[in-house]
Amino acid sequence: MPLFSVIIPLYNKENFIEATLTSALNQTFTDFEIIIINDGSTDKSKEKVLQFTDDRIQLFTTENQGVSVARNFGIEKASGEMIAFLDADDFWYPKHLENMASLIAKFPDEKVFSSAIEVETKNKIFKATYSIPNHHEIININFFEGSHDQGAIFTSSAVFERSVFETVGFFEPNLKTDEDTDLWIRVGLKYPVIFSWKIGGKYNFDNHGLSKSNIDYSKKSDFSQYLELEKTNEALATFLAIHRFSVAINSKISGTDVDFLRFCGLINLKKLNAKQRFLLRLPSTILRAAFKLKLMLEHFSIRLSAFK
Repeated sequence: MPLFSVIIPLYNKENFIEATLTSALNQTFTDFEIIIINDGSTDKSKEKVLQFTDDRIQLFTTENQGVSVARNFGIEKASGEMIAFLDADDFWYPKHLENMASLIAKFPDEKVFSSAIEVETKNKIFKATYSIPNHHEIININFFEGSHDQGAIFTSSAVFERSVFETVGFFEPNLKTDEDTDLWIRVGLKYPVIFSWKIGGKYNFDNHGLSKSNIDYSKKSDFSQYLELEKTNEALATFLAIHRFSVAINSKISGTDVDFLRFCGLINLKKLNAKQRFLLRLPSTILRAAFKLKLMLEHFSIRLSAFK
């Protein structure tokens, strides 16, 4: 039985999957299996995978059912003690699994582990920003308190003991977006996160351009099922206020006022900072101009988090 089962959901990533899979195979820690779920790809993704002959790779092809079903299928097929996810357009640095194995050995009673990541945009690569104290290389954190900027758990940088999914459940197939955030909330309510500041990899971030026209905000989850729990869980309440703020702002930028009002109506304004409250009040025309400025600054390696 390998220590890690690496699960890669694959759908139409022919331009990325070779580099992604190579980054997994080049890990300095070698006790792992790779489970690739080809989720009905219509491009040459499957053919790209078949070029690899490493016997640690298992390839399954299913009809297209979405990333949640693919990841859940991978978990069911996994034989490793620990589950690691790697999206088909993301990338691991060679010592990522070695670092995770070290954390597991140092904290044998813990079940959720994560590392810092880099963010690759069209023009630049940034170090992700976290609301996590950087006083120590390794820190035991509350997921919600550590996720005011980049999430303390990110799909391609986190590792979970198999029992976590037996306790909190799997990815929700009925969610078309935010399926990962939905699961991380359930994880965060049950488990602390052992977080390492060592950068484990990078993920490919598509900011969708100024219009964000390909995002259907009506399908974004407002997590209203947690409204009662938020009354007694301050960390959860702040995390969800920031999530709703982010979606509300981007809904306003894209011109979907109905979704802006839906999310804005659920925000606990006391959990936002002054800058965030100010942005909520701005007209959409000014927000679009500010977002355009943000994209321009990123071209020069200056990254703003106001639109998080």
